[in-house]
Amino acid sequence: MKIIILIFFFILPVAFAELQVGFYGSTCPKAESIVQQVVQNRFNRDKSITAALLRMHFHDCFVRGCDASILIDSTKNNTSEKNTTANATVRGYDLIDEVKESLEATCPSTVSCADIITLATRDAVALSGGSKYVVPTGRHDGLVSNSNEVDLPGPSTPVPLASQIFAKKGITTEEMVTLLGAHTVGVAHCNFFSNRLGRVPDPSMDPALEAKLAKLCNSTLSDDPAAFLDQKTPFLVDNQFYKQVLVKRGILQIDQQLALDTTTKDFVSGFASNNNKFQKSFANAMIKMGKIEVLVGDEGEIRKNCRVFN
Repeated sequence: MKIIILIFFFILPVAFAELQVGFYGSTCPKAESIVQQVVQNRFNRDKSITAALLRMHFHDCFVRGCDASILIDSTKNNTSEKNTTANATVRGYDLIDEVKESLEATCPSTVSCADIITLATRDAVALSGGSKYVVPTGRHDGLVSNSNEVDLPGPSTPVPLASQIFAKKGITTEEMVTLLGAHTVGVAHCNFFSNRLGRVPDPSMDPALEAKLAKLCNSTLSDDPAAFLDQKTPFLVDNQFYKQVLVKRGILQIDQQLALDTTTKDFVSGFASNNNKFQKSFANAMIKMGKIEVLVGDEGEIRKNCRVFN
C-alpha cells in the first residue's frame, strides 16, 4: 500500500457546458459499465485502490486540468509528470490500462483516458461507502506532460496558503476542506509526518498517537513504514477523518491544521457531526474538481494508449 496524500485545485465555464452526463450514450453505450466492472474486480482484491485513484485524479487535475497528463510515460526527450517526486508513489496506472484496453476493443478511439480516471474514481468511491454520484463526461486527453509543471501543495502546506492555491483553481475553502476529506482512505509514509514526532513533539498531536507513530517510524520491520490517515475506518469513505482531527489525531500537519485554523475549523466540525452532509458535499466537490480546465470539442485528442500521445 502506498502513500495516499491527496492534493487538490479558474475553471472554464464554456468547457463546463460541453461536458454531458451520458456523453457516450450513443457512441459507446457500455463505456461506464466497462469501467465499473474493471474497478469492481480490482476493488474485490485490493480495497486500497480507492485511495490510489483519488490521489491520481487530484494530482492530474491540479497540474494542467483533468486531461490525463499524469498517465504519460517519460521518453528520452521528455520527463513527464509521472516521473516527479510528488508523483513517485502514485499508483493505479495498470487499472487505467486495463480499462482502456477493454474500451478500445469495444469502441476504438472513443473514450478518453481523462474520462476513464474520472469514472473509475467515482466508482471506487461508491464501492468504499461513499456517494454514488453522477459525473459528466466528454473530456479529451492533453498533448503535454512536463515534469517542470508539477508544483503541488504538500502535507505541511499552511492552510491559508493551501486555500489560496485551491482558489486559483476555482475551489472554495469549504470545498478544499471537503476534498481533503479524501484522506479518510489511504496511508502516509513516515517521511511525510516524522517532523511532528521526536524529542519536541507537535503539541497539536495526541500524545498516544505520537507515541504509536514514533514506534512505527523507528521500527526496523519495514524499509518504508506507513500509517493509515484515518485510524478508525481506513477503507471507508466517511466522516471519521474529521472526527479524528477534532481530537488531535490527524496524521499530516495540513490535516490537523484544518481543525485549528479559524477559516476551516467550522467546516471540519460540521462534517464531523453529519456524515450525510459530508457525503453530499464530497460528491459535489469531486464533480466540480473533475471539470477543472478540461479539454473538449476540438481540443486535445482521444489517446489509443493512455501512456503515450497518439
